[in-house]
Amino acid sequence: MMLTVCAVAVGCCRRLDPNKPVATAVSPDGRNEIRLWANPLAYAVSRDGVEIVAKSAIGLTRDGQCLYKDAAARRPSVSHRTESGREPSPVYKKASLDLSGAFTMADFGDWGIELAARNDGVAYRFTSAKGGTVTVNGEKATVALPGEARCWYNSTKHVGCEETVPGAGTFASLDFGEKAFAYLPFVAEVGGKTVAVTESDVYDYPILNFEKKDGALVSKLAGFPTRTYRAGGWDSGKPIATGGRWVQVAEHADFLVKTDGTRAFPWRVFVLADAPAKLCEADIVNALARPAAKGADFSWVKPGKVAWDWWNAFDNLGDAGCNTKTYKRFIDFAAQTGVEYVILDEGWSETLNIWKFHPNVDVPEIVRYGNEKGVGIILWMAWAQIVGEEEKVAAHFAKLGAKGFKVDFMDRGDADCERFLWTFAEVCAQHKMLIDYHGAHRPTGMSRAYPNVLNYEGIHGLEQMKFFQGQDMMGNDVRAFFLRQTAGPMDYTPGAMINYPVGGYPKKGKGVNTYVFPGSEGTRCRQMAMMALYEAPLQMLCDSPTNYEKNMESFTFMSKVPVVWADTLGLGGTPDTMVACARRAKDGSWYAAGMTNAEARDFTLETGFLGAGEWKAEIFRDAADADAQPTHYVHETKTVAAGAKLAFRLAKGGGFIVKFTK
Repeated sequence: MMLTVCAVAVGCCRRLDPNKPVATAVSPDGRNEIRLWANPLAYAVSRDGVEIVAKSAIGLTRDGQCLYKDAAARRPSVSHRTESGREPSPVYKKASLDLSGAFTMADFGDWGIELAARNDGVAYRFTSAKGGTVTVNGEKATVALPGEARCWYNSTKHVGCEETVPGAGTFASLDFGEKAFAYLPFVAEVGGKTVAVTESDVYDYPILNFEKKDGALVSKLAGFPTRTYRAGGWDSGKPIATGGRWVQVAEHADFLVKTDGTRAFPWRVFVLADAPAKLCEADIVNALARPAAKGADFSWVKPGKVAWDWWNAFDNLGDAGCNTKTYKRFIDFAAQTGVEYVILDEGWSETLNIWKFHPNVDVPEIVRYGNEKGVGIILWMAWAQIVGEEEKVAAHFAKLGAKGFKVDFMDRGDADCERFLWTFAEVCAQHKMLIDYHGAHRPTGMSRAYPNVLNYEGIHGLEQMKFFQGQDMMGNDVRAFFLRQTAGPMDYTPGAMINYPVGGYPKKGKGVNTYVFPGSEGTRCRQMAMMALYEAPLQMLCDSPTNYEKNMESFTFMSKVPVVWADTLGLGGTPDTMVACARRAKDGSWYAAGMTNAEARDFTLETGFLGAGEWKAEIFRDAADADAQPTHYVHETKTVAAGAKLAFRLAKGGGFIVKFTK
């Protein structure tokens, strides 16, 4: 069930002037502004005086009371504050998080609306000061954009299952499909500016989605589950008694959540930039999220690369399979190549029963062997096997010596699911366990409070090539950088060594098994570029040790690309064409990478970000015949002066990556 709030109240003579905002917040650089009206309750967003989001209605219904009826009848008390400084962020795309911003509170008594304006965007959120427990019946959030605005979006019919290929069109023409809605981030170009609509600090609350209604985006949020059941196999309609893969919702309540009466609700965020490529530089999602508890120690968190079994079907060796020998083979490969982790995906336990090891997999021995070799073991689990036993699970497998969990198949976005995500993050932090929330929606800033939560899925990733043919993976990969990644790290799982030409991926059929022998579309250099383009503090290396050993020149470079960074810069591209960015490593080196969609194109890399002096440039770029032979590339090294221009010809589905060393 999706809920919205009641209709906006009609104004009367005693109410506030509908033409005058009651509060505003302006960013420190003076470029971004968010304004708030009370009669009716609405906001608007502008950058450099250009209206990005037109006056758009908002509201919250709490304990059956429509707060915007209250707002229209009384003038709020308005206060202002500023924040400044930077917060160290060792598990992030930058060395520190910029906290600078201007904040305005419009206080209506036992509730209010807070505005935030930063140099990278603006936001608003409702607050409550009622005390006790309150019922949030619904929230209305609308986004009004001009009809000619170019938009990019992902749509789905299933709340929390965010793995679709992005679409595009003018705002006036958007049609998400019958019973479908858009999930966030939603990106648009308005008046020469770029806006990404997303959210931050979603805690004890459902995630935000949008339907298209009456010429605007209108919020859709999942009601609180009142009856759930566990489902085991791929036919999720069949309930089971214990274990399981999913926890499905059979019935929703007519409210969003019963929660603390004194709290702030999630931020509705508008990332603002002069060009789409600059969205990647924004800190606003993490900066507005709640910080780690005072005194919390996350110095033990170790990001890194992961050798992964599932995508490559356990190495495709003659005697391979889900067994102790195969996993030791993965551990040996990881240890020899400096890869920090190995994931034991589904199969290490009996089917969907984490409390009983599979007879072919000696998990304690594998964990011991990995730790002896300096390789951490991460265990895959479906969330139905964890929910309700979060502490027991974290404590048991921490004692076993595992380093963390890959949690799958949440596929929900209601407040009850959010409670699980936060609860498990907390107990895993207590036991010094890492988390990859695979099978989850996009991030909303939780990793600021819990840096042990390294990855989130919410992406039509490379694994989809094992199931579907015909989707536009080249366009998907480019658009994901601007859309999904604006929210935070994503578990795309790049690194394929079997590379097919665009449109040439083998179709499933007699003699063809792309499930067991998967590959990718586009060039080898595209897969390599993703190591720097895509944020993932726990970066999967999807292919097999055997395939990597056949391609050590590519693999050695990929395995050394950092997974966390000191700085991030957008260099060029659009969701309809290509993307290029640069990231500074903590050792002072720089990586620049780019990839195109299904069209070949030229790109000039301007290296002003290097500052000064001469640099050694190690380059991987598409070979001249990479359109037809996508595994072909050129590997070269040259000396480059800072500020020089490097010309690249990107093949169809192509890419490049460069490491600059002083």
